[in-house]
Amino acid sequence: MGATGATGSALLHRLTELGVPARALSRDPDRLRARLDPAAPVEVRAADAADPASLRAAFEGADQLFLTMANSPFQVELEIRAVEAAAASGIGHVVKLSAPAVGPDSPVAVSRGHHAIEERLRAHGLAHTLLRPYAFMQKLLLLAPGIAARDVVHGTLGDAARNYVDCRDIADVAAAVLTRPELAGRIYPLTGDRAYNHPQLVHLLGSLLERRIHYADLPADAFRRHLVEQARMPGWLADHVVEIQRLAAARPERPDDTVARVLGRPPRSLEAFLREHLGHFHEGSPREPGAAPARG
Repeated sequence: MGATGATGSALLHRLTELGVPARALSRDPDRLRARLDPAAPVEVRAADAADPASLRAAFEGADQLFLTMANSPFQVELEIRAVEAAAASGIGHVVKLSAPAVGPDSPVAVSRGHHAIEERLRAHGLAHTLLRPYAFMQKLLLLAPGIAARDVVHGTLGDAARNYVDCRDIADVAAAVLTRPELAGRIYPLTGDRAYNHPQLVHLLGSLLERRIHYADLPADAFRRHLVEQARMPGWLADHVVEIQRLAAARPERPDDTVARVLGRPPRSLEAFLREHLGHFHEGSPREPGAAPARG
């Protein structure tokens, strides 16, 4: 599930490279088919998480489920429906894209939601593996309009550093777990090779763009107003962004070596990712398709 998202599409690409048959689910299967290589060993089926019957039909005969959905006010309800359908369909193993700081008392509402979904997996006795990625590098593309127009990045992190991870590394770890049974049944925190605070981030980006980028650190309430009024974020998503930044300020983030241990290679670096996408940060550049709202 989540075959059209950044991580889901990267996972399909990796499974295709490995020659592993997969079934990709979408509410718009024709649109998804048009995006795929016709030679890829991918079966596309229609499914809607709001329709349990469609899920059960889509899961029929499948051995494993990769479960990811975009953050939304309905995420918990929809993912729990997918878990229920997986249990009813005889799925043997669920790989769930989760989040850091998961728990019933987490200061991040989305992380509390992930805890509820994980508890449902346990209640059904479903074998499962949990991927806990930190901030997606791909989400930095949401900063592009402000940088292109005004050379500024806003936040409420102070000097706190954040871990960043490329969605393609998350997908590669997911593919490894799905194809190597000895890796299943664990919890995997996923980060890049180092953590960056926002002053370091804008310095790196400015050096690549060859111009000065500024970081405007705001109080949490002012940052939320900026996200709603200037970035046009819905209130729930603005709350989420503020919560995860305040959590990073309260609980220092440090890089983890899980990606390197699982894949036998270093994770993709933030510098390499920014170099790859520098065009988005120039004035007049289009926003990355599908960049918001999304996870991480």
